[in-house]
Amino acid sequence: MFAEILEDALFAAIAAIGFSAISNPPRNAYYYCAAIAAAGHSLRFVLMHYTDGIFSIIPASFVAALVVGVLAVLLSPHAKTPAETFLFPSLLPMIPGIYAYKTFGGLVMCVLHSGENEFLHYLYLFSYNGLTCLFIIVGMVVGATIPIFVFKKVSFRATRQDGCDGKID
Repeated sequence: MFAEILEDALFAAIAAIGFSAISNPPRNAYYYCAAIAAAGHSLRFVLMHYTDGIFSIIPASFVAALVVGVLAVLLSPHAKTPAETFLFPSLLPMIPGIYAYKTFGGLVMCVLHSGENEFLHYLYLFSYNGLTCLFIIVGMVVGATIPIFVFKKVSFRATRQDGCDGKID
């Protein structure tokens, strides 16, 4: 069990570093991105696999995105970097690519089959996978956005110099 969680965290951290490299952040941001992604993705893994079926992928993704958002906002002042620098690359490993792939596969198969039973089967696959993908992404967006608004002062002061209160003299 512990090895599976560590493996999941490692691969999420590697993916987050790769995704963060695209936006050219400061060097110290890579460590934060890796740690936050590992924590969020492994939390989702634990919720999905070790809670006796209480959490499916949708609520587990929401909770994990909420934790990723909180960690990004709380760690951003330490790195003197906006929270979004950590938030977006840390969420990208949780994007439900297989559901998006199966959604478009179901759509193509709907178009290619003219029989009613086959069409309805592929329409079901298209709608199931599409709605699942949509709800996962919406849950991740909402979960990651809540901490930015809850910890507004921390979030917006992350890149300010010490003693700056935002007032113009």
